[in-house]
Amino acid sequence: MKRFQIMLTGFLLTFSVLACDNGSAHAMGDGKPKKNKKKKTVEMASAAVQVNQKWDVPEILREVSGIAYLDNGKFACVQDEAGVIFLYDTQKQQIERQITFGAAGDYEGIALVGNTAYIMRSDGKLFEVTNIHSPKNEIKEYATPLTEAHNVEGLGYDAKNNRLLVAIKGEEAGAPAYKGVYAFDLASKKLSDQPVFKLNLNDPLLPQTEKKDLSKVWQPSEIAVHPVTGEIYLTEGANPQLFILNPDGSIKARHKLSDAAFYKPEGIAFSPEGELYISNEGKKKAGNILQVQLQEGK
Repeated sequence: MKRFQIMLTGFLLTFSVLACDNGSAHAMGDGKPKKNKKKKTVEMASAAVQVNQKWDVPEILREVSGIAYLDNGKFACVQDEAGVIFLYDTQKQQIERQITFGAAGDYEGIALVGNTAYIMRSDGKLFEVTNIHSPKNEIKEYATPLTEAHNVEGLGYDAKNNRLLVAIKGEEAGAPAYKGVYAFDLASKKLSDQPVFKLNLNDPLLPQTEKKDLSKVWQPSEIAVHPVTGEIYLTEGANPQLFILNPDGSIKARHKLSDAAFYKPEGIAFSPEGELYISNEGKKKAGNILQVQLQEGK
């Protein structure tokens, strides 16, 4: 009996060794050790960003790409595909007027200077539409040195300096370490040859990434100047974020936005009192405009 137990123990040990060898062979796979897949790090949304109110926009504005505040809950909006300004009333939940200013195209930003609207197309062409509250509008077009490669998305009014700020989403030719923010002077109606400040793609406050293409690290979707503090705000739609910049373009604060609440933040606007509004393109759901509050200290 004792001899049988010894033989059985030896058999089991041999079977275990063979099983281990077989498992190792599978793990090696042609002589190469099996690599463990790295889990993608998910950044938590900033607790400082609070959504106070939400308004869904009509189907025609599903791809709302830019907003400008009018008054009493009304906004001037543009969308990705049509050369049309939509005057939208959030209280009545309806479009009050439409102003056609151009052919179909990729329109990304809108800014208001009094009763005149400026709209930026992604290829760098700027449109001026006067008297937006009247049926009599004059339309002018301005060419700029910016191109499709720059993929222009941001347009904001800088009242203090009588200019429009223009932010690019794409690449700077020969300058992979930064993206420029340019100025369109409203007196001369010309765009600055050089950026008025640069967005550093190696800024330490940017989220850590393994992307080799720095142009994908920071992709601004809209720019606006706070009417009270003068601070510059930027949104990013590809990775929903909200940035507050220092005067030199460095990041003062960065807030990761909730992917659930901010599907694709493409537009940003302020009321004269400094209330912040962010618009989101829709996909399966409607696009929307959110009234957002930042909680200090969070």
